Amino acid sequence: MSDDAAAEAVPRVERATRPVPPLRLDGVTKQYAGGGGTVTALDDVEFTVERGEVTAIMGPSGSGKSTMLNMLGLLDDPTTGRVELLGSPVAGLSASERTDVRRKRVGFVFQEFHLIPTLSAVENVRLPTRFLETDSTDRAVDLLDRVGLGDRLGHTPDELSGGQKQRVAIARSLINEPDVLLADEPTGNLDRDTGETVLGEIATIAEGGVGVVAVTHDALVGEYADRTVRLVDGVLHE
Repeated sequence: MSDDAAAEAVPRVERATRPVPPLRLDGVTKQYAGGGGTVTALDDVEFTVERGEVTAIMGPSGSGKSTMLNMLGLLDDPTTGRVELLGSPVAGLSASERTDVRRKRVGFVFQEFHLIPTLSAVENVRLPTRFLETDSTDRAVDLLDRVGLGDRLGHTPDELSGGQKQRVAIARSLINEPDVLLADEPTGNLDRDTGETVLGEIATIAEGGVGVVAVTHDALVGEYADRTVRLVDGVLHE
């Protein structure tokens, strides 16, 4: 048998490839001009958001956590290094393109909830889809049911507890089926029992294939995380 024929007789085995991570910081440094000189908020940070994983980013105030969250949320650009979304750099995106990508790919959960007080729970969850032609009511109802609020659909924020408001905010962050969920102090305004309930919901979301990153001071978040990293003076420590 010739070499060519032998080669054709061997079955071709495709090499398994790892899914492209939804978000990655590649050597990201962020500097600001301050009154006393240049301030380095992030210093050569390498960080990957993995699907199906909850990562807690912890560190003291002023360590760079908010800056890192802004990078991951495509709200700011690095001084050096690059931010990759689904394997592609985002530096070349226009402001409108970046806004569109954020709306479709990244969900945000804030410490202060940011719910509209005059809207019901369902209406608050539907807010990110207000410019779309399709009706998202059924999905909003399903998401609220998933976070245990199926009996609170018509309630406004002032009729909900702090934990219920946070779960509405979580449902809202998922309405566009994002690849990444970014949570800023998700338990900051909650007691421990309610915080555990909310963190349980976040862990369940990650199990569905979403990459979750929680920036926090709360050690409880670390108990629910698959991975915990620390930021100290802009330097990331695994």
